[in-house]
Amino acid sequence: MEIQEQFRGKALVMEPAGRLDSLTCREFEARLLAALNGSGTVVVDCTKLEYISSAGLRVLLVAAKQNRTTGGRLALAALRDNLREVFDISGFSAIFAIHPTVEAAVASLA
Repeated sequence: MEIQEQFRGKALVMEPAGRLDSLTCREFEARLLAALNGSGTVVVDCTKLEYISSAGLRVLLVAAKQNRTTGGRLALAALRDNLREVFDISGFSAIFAIHPTVEAAVASLA
C-alpha cells in the first residue's frame, strides 16, 4: 500500500491506495495515530482505497477512540460503493463523519 499525504489548510489529507488489510495496516495505523496525536486534524481520502478488511476497520476504530482522549479530528471522504457497504453493514457509518468529497470533509473540519 502507498500512502500519500498533503495539507489542505490545517487538515492533513491521507490518501491510502490499494488494500488496507492485515499486511498493510501497521504502517497506516502508525502514521494515522501520529497525525492525530496532539489534537491533529485528518481527512482519510478513500478515493484509491480498493479494499478494507476487519484489520483495516480496527485501525480506524483505534483512531476514533484516540480522538476522544486527545481531541483530534477525523473524517473520511470519497468512499467507493463497496467500501461504503462495508461501513454501513458494520455500523461504522455511525461512528465516522463520512463525506462525498475531500473538499467537503476538509470544510467540515475547518
